[in-house]
Amino acid sequence: MIENDVTSVVTRNEFLKYASPTLAGDIAATIADDRTDHFSEDDGQFLKFHGSYQQDDRDLRKSGKKYLMMIRGRIPGGVMTSNQWRVFDDLAMRYGNNTLRITTRQSIQFHGVVKSGLRPLVKAINDSLLSTLAACGDVNRNVMAPPTPAYTVARARVFEDCYRVALALAPETKAYHSIWIDGVQLNNEAPENKNFEDPLYGKTYLPRKFKIAFVIPPVNDMDVFTNCLGFIAVVENDQVVGYNLAVGGGMGRSHGNAETYARLADVLGFFTPDKLVDVAKAVLTVHRDFGDRTDRKHARLKYVVQERGADWTRAEIEKRAAVKLAPAKPCVFTTMGDLYGWRKQVDGNWFLGLFVEMGRVKDVESHEMKTGLRRVAEKFPNVEFRLTANQNVILANVAESDKAALTALLADHGVQVENQASVLHAASMACPALPTCGLALGEAERFLPGLLDRIEVLCTDVGLHGEEIVIRMTGCPNGCARPYMAEMAFVGKAPGRYQLWLGGNASGTRLNRVWKDMVKDAEIENELRPLLTRYLKERASAERFGDWVARVLWKEQTAATN
Repeated sequence: MIENDVTSVVTRNEFLKYASPTLAGDIAATIADDRTDHFSEDDGQFLKFHGSYQQDDRDLRKSGKKYLMMIRGRIPGGVMTSNQWRVFDDLAMRYGNNTLRITTRQSIQFHGVVKSGLRPLVKAINDSLLSTLAACGDVNRNVMAPPTPAYTVARARVFEDCYRVALALAPETKAYHSIWIDGVQLNNEAPENKNFEDPLYGKTYLPRKFKIAFVIPPVNDMDVFTNCLGFIAVVENDQVVGYNLAVGGGMGRSHGNAETYARLADVLGFFTPDKLVDVAKAVLTVHRDFGDRTDRKHARLKYVVQERGADWTRAEIEKRAAVKLAPAKPCVFTTMGDLYGWRKQVDGNWFLGLFVEMGRVKDVESHEMKTGLRRVAEKFPNVEFRLTANQNVILANVAESDKAALTALLADHGVQVENQASVLHAASMACPALPTCGLALGEAERFLPGLLDRIEVLCTDVGLHGEEIVIRMTGCPNGCARPYMAEMAFVGKAPGRYQLWLGGNASGTRLNRVWKDMVKDAEIENELRPLLTRYLKERASAERFGDWVARVLWKEQTAATN
């Protein structure tokens, strides 16, 4: 029997990892078996480590389950070449539902893939020199870094450091190559496989997922404090002199379970860049060795930091990394939003920020974004595609001489480079939710655009036309679209019913709070109208909605509770 440091029986996932430490399971054998259209429940857990979730179309459940796979790329820093974008575009058309879904971790998801398309899709991603390994599962996920190539040479160093960390923290199992490249089922009983132990992760990997982000103040476009591990760049004379270390953030929680909660990371100190990988490994192994393996809802690093304290966490990291953290350097964040339109890079080239509604790259009538971006990748092979943590895309390294042609090409497909979206739409995010996510309790991606239109009408009615409010929506409380950082958020509780959260800020440095535990779809405007009316009357000069909520409504809420 496997036991943790307090001799409590561990979860089933821990037994699975222990029994098959290569993470091979019977995945390759099932792929080769034409008699079945899906994987076993156990192999569904192993698939996550390889970058895939087994799902089904919940819209079709009345007529029987239709199994579909979601596949996620591992794209450090969200940077893709034009050729890689073309490969992903082809794969979405050939094996998926002909859309590309940009994620909040600077990656791309494929939806609607049936079992027979899984291996050729993953193999093609590897052939393009990207991967899906560790895009999901109890390991370090995609490492994020600021995508905007505009203002400082220091960004190049941050990207280099992002790649260094991503490479250093990748699992070393040979099962990935065996399954997806060679198409061979590993012999799980062979001694070298049965006794395999990853040199960093150990035999049972991490208790839960682990997330890392780099960020360069004053822009917090990575929502750095929501990550297990955050590296806040300290820049002097355009050089990265080190990083402030933030540890213990996370969004996931469960309805009705007060032992689960969203948490912002603690800033523990400052260190120089030469210790970067050592510090990253130290924080990851703290999670590995002290995370809760008896309850997956309590298994994230944030609970270790919250319960053992910042001082204990700092000392443990210092010991493991052989580093002495200095006091954190002062830094200020002002925004977590993306830049839209054309902007000049420091090297004289240009980049174009494009709004992608809900992160879904697709063709619709009069707005053929998927085809337009494909044509850009074909005609301008030197352009980089950079994915943002706000689910948008940046076209970088565009020569001055190509700006007009690229703008015209996009316009031919109905994609504008100016006035791309209203302020509410441009500042919004949602998770995919229904119909594919098995955890979703309500709609998100399919519902939020229409709700934003309704809120815009309401804002105009009360005198707030054109006022930016960061609005996010998720279909469940796990927080994939980081709703607990938004000025206004809707978290699914049931079909057509949401929790309403208010009070985050524009800099991504404050959690919001529950304002109302249940709001029905039809009641949303009635719930928001008096709040927005009061905000207009009571706000201080240039005060944002989230800041007014924290200053006024939270005080009232506290007084009423007391």
